[in-house]
Amino acid sequence: MQIEVLKSKIHKVKVTQADLNYIGSITIDQDLMDSVDIIENERVHIYNITNGERFDTYVIKGKRGSGVIGVNGAAARKVQVNDLLIIVSYARMDFEEAKSHQPAIIFPTDDNKPA
Repeated sequence: MQIEVLKSKIHKVKVTQADLNYIGSITIDQDLMDSVDIIENERVHIYNITNGERFDTYVIKGKRGSGVIGVNGAAARKVQVNDLLIIVSYARMDFEEAKSHQPAIIFPTDDNKPA
């Protein structure tokens, strides 16, 4: 049996840009991506702490060390700059493997740097 479990979580980052005219996705600082093993084009779920919106999209690498969290395309209507987000990804794995799986979770600083 395969089940879906939490793989990666960036808890409470601040939106730094929202670009309605971009094709789509979320831009995430590469340092944040690396710290939780998220890769470019990976599907992520976005939970907006500020307004309760929930959506999913794919990741684009942002400039390393920039602290960028940019919501692009239609999803930009679901956020405002300075909103707080939780960004998560999930993985499918065998039930027995999932029992010992440990997700990568970070609580970034106020300026979106890995803590």
